[in-house]
Amino acid sequence: MIVVPQKVDNSRPVLTRPLPPLPASPAYLDRARERLLRGDMAGDDGNHTGGGGQEEVQIQIAGSSKGATSSAGEVPPQTSPVKHWQWWLMVILNMFFLIAGQTASTLLGRFYYNQGGNSKWMSTFIQTAGFPVLLIARVLFRSRSTSAETATGSPEASATKITLIYVVLGLIIAADDLMYSYGLLYLPVSTYSLICASQLAFSAVFSYVLNAQKFTPMIFNSVTLLTFSAALLGVDEDSEGTGGVSQGNHVLGFVLTLGASATYSLILSLMQVTFEKVIKRETFSVVLNMQIYTALVATLASLVGLFASGEWKTLEGEMHAFSSGKVSYVMTLLWTAISWQIASVGVVGLIFVVSSLFSNVISTLALPIIPVFAVIFFHDKMDGIKIIAMLMAIWGFISYGYQLYVDDKKSRKTSASAEESS
Repeated sequence: MIVVPQKVDNSRPVLTRPLPPLPASPAYLDRARERLLRGDMAGDDGNHTGGGGQEEVQIQIAGSSKGATSSAGEVPPQTSPVKHWQWWLMVILNMFFLIAGQTASTLLGRFYYNQGGNSKWMSTFIQTAGFPVLLIARVLFRSRSTSAETATGSPEASATKITLIYVVLGLIIAADDLMYSYGLLYLPVSTYSLICASQLAFSAVFSYVLNAQKFTPMIFNSVTLLTFSAALLGVDEDSEGTGGVSQGNHVLGFVLTLGASATYSLILSLMQVTFEKVIKRETFSVVLNMQIYTALVATLASLVGLFASGEWKTLEGEMHAFSSGKVSYVMTLLWTAISWQIASVGVVGLIFVVSSLFSNVISTLALPIIPVFAVIFFHDKMDGIKIIAMLMAIWGFISYGYQLYVDDKKSRKTSASAEESS
């Protein structure tokens, strides 16, 4: 499971994979520095050339939402044809990472169960075990992140308090991943992915309760549609479980998947509170630290669960009984773990290159894609109820996305007016 927080103002709702506003693209920062050196960013007042220009760059690095001359959701302008081409290449590449990683990890998780895998704790473990991949991004962007942290000048939070938060969130994430593992075991992939879309509705509710988020008519419409979509799947008698799963286990899978979606949304809101009230900084490195350390705790908790439950004793026999062979067993687990982290890299990459808003929108596109692949590869049944539920989920997503577009457009106009008045 990908856990990425988002700082949300009172006019912007939270999407399925909320993420905080982060720096503009490196190309944009380079042009800003060049304009500073040329003096192009100087205002009418001579004193504005030094202090004002420096403050402008600091705002862009820190991703602040107060007093900034451009919103965090803006796509930075591209003037150079070469840089413009490179920027679009990075956007497309990260979009592919996100959608492909999220889709592949879910399908491989189902393949693991279909071929004879039965360890819920192993399935939980591999959802976060690939977190060292994020260390590569941490090293590559260390210099930029350090500059951003220096620019913000925010006081450091207590190391003990931050560690405690990482541990608590990591344990909740491990429990959440375990519920997802049970859901994927007992439900068809198509049903599972459509229920996961309810995360969007839970995110809106928790943001309203914990983060003082406004409930607009479009958001209420989205929550209603997603609620009915999940309810349809819950009462669909023809949506039987996979591979001879009993009706009781099918209901259990539905309840646990729905509970996991709610828990995941709660995690996102708690992370938002952490960024706003405790850490008080939202830079690239801070976001990566949140992902890496909570994933580390979740991975260790999964290992403890694997050994405490005794499932580790069955892994050797499970590998030998795997229908596709021992090599396929190992590769399935390996590529599932890698797929989750590829998706995570895509999420963070889109945040860094474009904006958190854009990354959140793209992260939800896999939800209607996964059922299609599930029908192709696993021959999941797509009856009328599932099709209606999928269309309702897509409608709810569009409603949610349109509200974000409206809020972002207002934010840009406000920012432009502030720039003109200054």
